[in-house]
Amino acid sequence: MLSLRSSRLSLFETFLDICDRAAIRRKPEAPHLTVGRKGERTAFFYLRRLGFVVVARGWRSGRAPGDLDLVAWEGDTLCIIEVKTRTTRAVATAEASVDEHKQKTLKRLARHYLRQLQQQDVFVRFDILSIYFEENRPADFDFFRGAFD
Repeated sequence: MLSLRSSRLSLFETFLDICDRAAIRRKPEAPHLTVGRKGERTAFFYLRRLGFVVVARGWRSGRAPGDLDLVAWEGDTLCIIEVKTRTTRAVATAEASVDEHKQKTLKRLARHYLRQLQQQDVFVRFDILSIYFEENRPADFDFFRGAFD
């Protein structure tokens, strides 16, 4: 059963990759946006394979600037996952870009999300998933659970 689910995820991931490539050909975008979009899509499937239940991608409040890359449940824990994608580790690690200002933004957005959720006593955790797409190498993941409070 697990291999069937894994095969379906791989097939779906391939399908989305083909659709994204076709969309980019129709309307080109900046390279860093393409890398970021690919990273968020790859993160979604990576987390699904780990057993997370992803409930939102690119969630926006409408009342506060910014977005939540991924919102997922890991058991009884609601995880706010910031995805950082890079093509090299040469300059700095991807997770280093989640500074104090970014953390405040994510916390503010998480509060807005929780208000919409209308559930009491939800344990929330902030995670960072760094993905590196280096040439001629498979994607490399660094996953930091509970990266900040």
